[in-house]
Amino acid sequence: MAGYVPGEQPREDEFIKLNTNENPYPPSPRVLAAIENVLHDDRLRKYPDPLGTQFRQTAGRVLGVDPESILIGNGSDDVLTILTRAFVPEGGLVASLTPSYLLYQTLADIQGGRFEAVPFGPDWSLPRPWPLPQAALTFVANPNSPSGTVVSLEALRHLAGELRGPLVIDEAYVDFAAANALPLVNLGTVIVTRSLSKSYSLAGLRFGFAIAPPELVQQLVKVKDSYNCDALSLAGAAAALEDQEYFRVTRSKVIAVRQRLERDLTRLGFRVVPSQANFVWASRADQPVRPIFEELKRRKILVRYMDYGPQGDGLRISVGTDQEIDQLIAELATIV
Repeated sequence: MAGYVPGEQPREDEFIKLNTNENPYPPSPRVLAAIENVLHDDRLRKYPDPLGTQFRQTAGRVLGVDPESILIGNGSDDVLTILTRAFVPEGGLVASLTPSYLLYQTLADIQGGRFEAVPFGPDWSLPRPWPLPQAALTFVANPNSPSGTVVSLEALRHLAGELRGPLVIDEAYVDFAAANALPLVNLGTVIVTRSLSKSYSLAGLRFGFAIAPPELVQQLVKVKDSYNCDALSLAGAAAALEDQEYFRVTRSKVIAVRQRLERDLTRLGFRVVPSQANFVWASRADQPVRPIFEELKRRKILVRYMDYGPQGDGLRISVGTDQEIDQLIAELATIV
């Protein structure tokens, strides 16, 4: 099998890093205070809460869901792994869309399952009727990566009704979007996954979670690693969700810079897909984009080059600070 290849993490500090969709702003000060409390409370020598009770209660209150409907994970990738373990038998079919998150195929390969990718329809829409209703597990990233586009709630509801197995709606970037799919969890066959890496600036802490019917979460707990989240991440994640005022401020900054980035890239001749995530997908009709990626890297600016074969290639550019985007656009203007 070919393993998933993460975005490059340079060892030198002088790079402007716009390739892995990290939040350009620091986490809430409450996160740092919560982690310090763990260090001072002699909790590191003890096992953490295997269910993450405090986090579940906080998330339930903030999101308006039953705490018993929350499953914690070591990043949302851990949650996706748990779901694949639970639902995909050997030789079972895992379905998703393309272009989209490449990890879904890796998880199917690890599980000994089969993977099929369904091309998006026009304007990044879902094809209808859905061609793989028999899949044991179906993943839809919403907002999607690399496009940043979203599928409507009604289209997702219709898709869930077509499937034999569960529909997993991967909402790693949903906090930058206009709507979310939490209302669909009530259907009983929909699982929503979330990450604190992007919108809460906690990519280095590794924490994610799923929202599913409580009776399903009870069964998924049997499949996860016993202590899959450590004491530091549990405390930091709960504190991050508590500080919704800080979250709203940083979210609005990211969205404002994203809108400016889209305008500036369009002005430079890129084809830009309107995004509802914290990144922008940009391609060109007049010249290849891989040399642009390589020249930016030579100039100490990292973006993500992604090639999806028949579906084309492009640059996925994370939203940075105003100053980082100023420098990116200035360099691109001289390259293109």
